[in-house]
Amino acid sequence: MVLSEPYAAAMHDELRAAGQRGDDVLLIGGERDIPGIHRVPANGALRGALGGTLTSLNVRMAASWLKHWRTGRPLVSAETAASWKRWAAAAEHHERYQRTPMTDEEIREFIRTESARNPGYSRTRLHRLLRESGRACEQKRFALLYAATMEE
Repeated sequence: MVLSEPYAAAMHDELRAAGQRGDDVLLIGGERDIPGIHRVPANGALRGALGGTLTSLNVRMAASWLKHWRTGRPLVSAETAASWKRWAAAAEHHERYQRTPMTDEEIREFIRTESARNPGYSRTRLHRLLRESGRACEQKRFALLYAATMEE
C-alpha cells in the first residue's frame, strides 16, 4: 500500500486488521508503524535520487522498492528490505535551499512579467523558473497568486 499520512490515519482500523492477519503487507508512507506491517516511512531526503515533487514521493519510493524485490519472493523479505535500506542510505541527500522570500506583490509581478515573456509556460513551469532564480514561494501559495493574477 502507498498511503499519505492523512489517508493512513483514516484507514487505521483497516491497516491494524491487515497487520493482525499476518499477510505479506508493505506500507510506503503512512502515518505510523503498525504491528504486522512492514512500513517504509516517507523520506524527503530521497527526492533528489527519485526525482519529482514531495507530493508524489511515496509512489516513487514504492517503485524503487519493487526494483529491489525479486519476483517470486515475499514482497517484504529480509533480503529486499536490506537491499532497499542500503540503497536509500547511499541515495539520501538532505536539500537545503537558500532562497529569498518574496511578497505577494513581488510574486504577482513575476507572474505578469514572465507570462508575457513566455506565454506558453504553465503555472508549474513559472514556479520552477521562480525557484531556479533563487527566490522562494511555496507551491500552494504560488498557485493561488497565479490564479488571481491571471484573472486580472
